[in-house]
Amino acid sequence: MTHFNRTPLKTNRARQLRADATVFERKLWAHLRGAQMNGFAFRRQHPVGPYVLDFYCAAAKLAVELDGDQHGTDAGLAYDAARTRFLKQKHIRVIRFGNHELNENLVGVRDEICRALQLNPTDLPSTMNQS
Repeated sequence: MTHFNRTPLKTNRARQLRADATVFERKLWAHLRGAQMNGFAFRRQHPVGPYVLDFYCAAAKLAVELDGDQHGTDAGLAYDAARTRFLKQKHIRVIRFGNHELNENLVGVRDEICRALQLNPTDLPSTMNQS
């Protein structure tokens, strides 16, 4: 077992998700790539266990998730809760933004991510939610 239980199937799925990124994911990636966030490097569509994280910063153990309309349904909320519990067990914090937030307040989203990156992961609860 590797650190995050990677398999060729999961890696290929992540590659496909990167190729098929939404407009919102591409927009945020333009601000996260290349360690633009105070020197913190992010990966996009990073597999962790049975899940693929939209964006992941290994140094801060921080996942940034962009949520579309499907996340507001009962099934979407249940899936997100299970995913967050799993990531918490891996000591990964999660911060979520709706696509509409990115569209309406990109600066605020960037500021929130910067704040989360500066926090010591050992001093925090494992999840942070923003929506």
